[in-house]
Amino acid sequence: MPRFLPFAALRYAAVDHLARLIAPPYDVLSDADLDHYLASDEHNITHVDVPRGGEGRYQIAAETLADWRGAGVLVTDERPSFTLYRLAFTDETGEAREIVGVLGGLEVVDVDAGGVLPHERTTPKASTDRLDLTRATQANLSPIWGLSLAPGLAALLAEPGEPVGEVVEGGVTHRVERVSDPERIAAISAAIGTDDVLIADGHHRYGISRTYRDEVRGATGRTDTPAEETLAFVSELVADQLSVAAIHRLYDRMYAEFSHTFHLTEMGRPTPETLAAMQNEGFLVLYTRDRTYRLDPIPGAFHEIRSLDGAWLEHTLGDVPVTYQHGLAETIAAVDDGRAEAAVLIRPVSVAEIERTAREGLLMPPKSTFFTPKLKTGFVVRPL
Repeated sequence: MPRFLPFAALRYAAVDHLARLIAPPYDVLSDADLDHYLASDEHNITHVDVPRGGEGRYQIAAETLADWRGAGVLVTDERPSFTLYRLAFTDETGEAREIVGVLGGLEVVDVDAGGVLPHERTTPKASTDRLDLTRATQANLSPIWGLSLAPGLAALLAEPGEPVGEVVEGGVTHRVERVSDPERIAAISAAIGTDDVLIADGHHRYGISRTYRDEVRGATGRTDTPAEETLAFVSELVADQLSVAAIHRLYDRMYAEFSHTFHLTEMGRPTPETLAAMQNEGFLVLYTRDRTYRLDPIPGAFHEIRSLDGAWLEHTLGDVPVTYQHGLAETIAAVDDGRAEAAVLIRPVSVAEIERTAREGLLMPPKSTFFTPKLKTGFVVRPL
C-alpha cells in the first residue's frame, strides 16, 4: 500500500490575496486564460507553472521561484504538515456538495507495482514540458488527484485544521487548512496506507514523477529523497462527495457501424434534460448537423463487454480516430462549427463502477471520467 507523507510546504504569505495568486491546473488553461492569470498579479503561480518563451523558459521559472522564496512571497512551513483542501459547490443536478481531501506526498511506485493505480487507459503525450519544469524548479507545483479506497478517510478529514486560505471562483469555494498535529498526521497517513489509491486526474504528471525519481536515484544513489513521493490531493472514493462528468466523443465521419450494436431512433436536438434522460433510461445520443439519434443498445450486442459507454463505443467502432470533449454545449458546437462530423454523448461513470473496475484490476477506456471541480494550483508547492 502507498506511503503518504507530510512535508514542509511552501505557501503564499499574502493569504488575503490568494485569488490573484492561484490558478487552475496548467492543462485546462487556454491562451486567453493564461493571459488573464499572468496579468492578474506578478506573483501569480502561472509565472512559474506555465512559463512562456523559448528554451530558457524553464530556467526562468526556476529563478522566479527562487526569487519569490528569497523575497518572502512564498514561505516555508516550520515543520512537516498536511493540508486539508475542501471544495464546496453545486453540481449539474443542483445538489450541494463538498469534497474534502488532503494534500501530501504520495509514494511514486513503479508501473504495475500496485498501491497507486491508474483507473483508465491513457493517451500518450510526447511533450516533456512537465519533466523539464520539474528538473528546473525542483518542485511539485500541480497536485495529482488520487482517490483512496480506504473507508473512513472522509470522516477522518472532517475536523477542520488551521485555516490558511480561501478562494471563491466560478461558484466553487476552495478552502485550505493546515494540519501539523503529529497524532493526526500519523492517523491520516496510516489510513491512506491501508488501501489502494486510484489516479483520478494527473496520470501524465504521475508518470513524470516516476521518471524524475529514477533520475534522482541515478544521480544520488539514494532512495530516501523527496523525489520518492509526489504532490497529491487524496480524497475518499465516495459517491456523496464526488462529481463525475462525462467526456463525450467526436468523430470525423458518421459510421454505419452504429447500427450493428444500437437501435437508432431519430430525436430532437439534445438539451440538458436529454442528459438526465440518458442516465435514467440507459441510452446514448448520436448528433450530426442534420440529424440526432437516440442510441439504444441492441439486446445481446454487448453481452461480454463491460457496461461502460466508452467500452461500448470501442467495441462498435474499433480503433477509429476519436477526440474528446466535455460539456454538452461545447460538444454540440464542435459539430455545428464543422470541427467534427459526428458526436456521441455518453453518460458519466458511476462511483460504484469506478471502484468495481479498480478492485478487479481493470482499466477503463481513455477519457472515461472527468472529475469536477478542478483543483487549484498554488495553494501548496512541494520542494524536491
